[in-house]
Amino acid sequence: MTDSLLGVIGGSGLYQMKGLDVIEKIAVETPFGPPSDSIVIGELEGVKIAFLPRHGVGHIIPPSEINFRANIFSMKKIGVERIISVSAVGGMKEHIPPGHFVVPHQFIDRTHRRISTFFTQGMVGHVSLADPVCLSTAETLFQAAQKAGAEVHEGGTYICIEGPQFSTRAESLLYRQWDVDVIGMTNVTEAKLAREAGLCYSTLALVTDYDCWHEEEEPVTLEAVLEIMHRNVEQAQLVLKELTPELGNIKPCKCGEAAKFAVVTDPEKIPQNLKDELSILFG
Repeated sequence: MTDSLLGVIGGSGLYQMKGLDVIEKIAVETPFGPPSDSIVIGELEGVKIAFLPRHGVGHIIPPSEINFRANIFSMKKIGVERIISVSAVGGMKEHIPPGHFVVPHQFIDRTHRRISTFFTQGMVGHVSLADPVCLSTAETLFQAAQKAGAEVHEGGTYICIEGPQFSTRAESLLYRQWDVDVIGMTNVTEAKLAREAGLCYSTLALVTDYDCWHEEEEPVTLEAVLEIMHRNVEQAQLVLKELTPELGNIKPCKCGEAAKFAVVTDPEKIPQNLKDELSILFG
């Protein structure tokens, strides 16, 4: 087994890792409350994996109520350095149909109810988000998806809406004008927090259906969507198996130093309890 600890956050349909040799389940305490569920620590293809179901086992937490800060903080606390986020999305382009995968490089944030930063009153800081994913990790993830036989697209933009409702048709058509590739409800918040935490982050987006811009001859049924989701999840697990042996070959990046000079508050003005709580993130 390598010394790597890969974090995997599973979205809709991915509540457990097939083939993961479970070592233990741990409940991680954070200054922001508990994460979505216990973190499962196991081994996959000789690599230690820390798996967290984003919505909790059984899908009990809606997108806006996910404790994103606790989820990312807990990954950092247990020693994760790299996160792969597996997420169900809607397709926003004709050539990205249901069943295809996307490894996006960009995000647009259309959320409005959630906290997406670890910097709060008492400690102000700013990190660069020009490239919101770890491009080195994304490249290797894309190659792993190809090896797993997935129909996968490299790059593109994920637009993140608040949810839990899907878009109106007017909104969907507007987003199409923005040239987005997929639409979801969770990943931009994770990406922002991961960047502040100095973690490499990349998304494996699983397209389950077209968003409502695409007027089908026949309405898409929930049964059909769930069938595609099941197939996507099965293949996503194959992608992760292909990825794990390549972790040591990922090109160096600067994600771990993203917050090195981020804090702008006078250190003497930062409350000691805040320094202690966030020392894992900001030293």
